[in-house]
Amino acid sequence: MTAYRLHIDIAMPLSEAEALVVSQTVIAALQSPHLLEELRSREVPSINYRLGHDTDRGKSNYFLKTPSGHVINKKSRVAITEDTHEEVN
Repeated sequence: MTAYRLHIDIAMPLSEAEALVVSQTVIAALQSPHLLEELRSREVPSINYRLGHDTDRGKSNYFLKTPSGHVINKKSRVAITEDTHEEVN
């Protein structure tokens, strides 16, 4: 079965630090117990997300950086199913 995906694009004309704070607030809202239970009941396995920048769309994740400050391309994830419930950030 082909899966549909919800893509949400929120432009944030903020500094990197401010964008991280606002993004973390949005991700926290996506982890409300009511929403997680609803998604779990519909067998949605996870929510993948990243904080990108317009100069490198589709590649960067400013939530994850190397010790030297380089941005990593891997998406962050909130696992929803009981057997994989975790937040990777």
